[in-house]
Amino acid sequence: METNGKGKLLGNWRLIQWQIEEANGSISYPLGEDAVGQLTYTPDGRVSAQLMRSGQASLSTKDWRNTGVNERAEAWSGYFGYFGTYSIDEAVATVNHNIEGSWFPNLVGTTEVRHYQFNGEQLVLDAETAWGKVHIVWERFH
Repeated sequence: METNGKGKLLGNWRLIQWQIEEANGSISYPLGEDAVGQLTYTPDGRVSAQLMRSGQASLSTKDWRNTGVNERAEAWSGYFGYFGTYSIDEAVATVNHNIEGSWFPNLVGTTEVRHYQFNGEQLVLDAETAWGKVHIVWERFH
């Protein structure tokens, strides 16, 4: 098994927990305590992160373009995702997600820095963001 940062990051990860410590010290769960998701790092430097609220209601039609504004807004607020490239700085244990496309347009063109650590089969990503201190725990898919 690889022991360097990139070698250990490679593959698919299942979301265990996504929490944010707010400025006042309270903890919130943006998509609920039982959110689901997948994070993928490829050998050629690509990253994709997809997270969503567990048990989200289906839309009223099979064609999302024919749903109402409120229904689309509810679906949008229950999802978080982006894709792009990544690079690793092993000296400071960070992985940089260079966002090319996102459900949240403000992320496009940004670099999101995550401090990483490994705990057995788990990957822990921490970051200081505009939303607060983000703490995300992933577990390797088998």
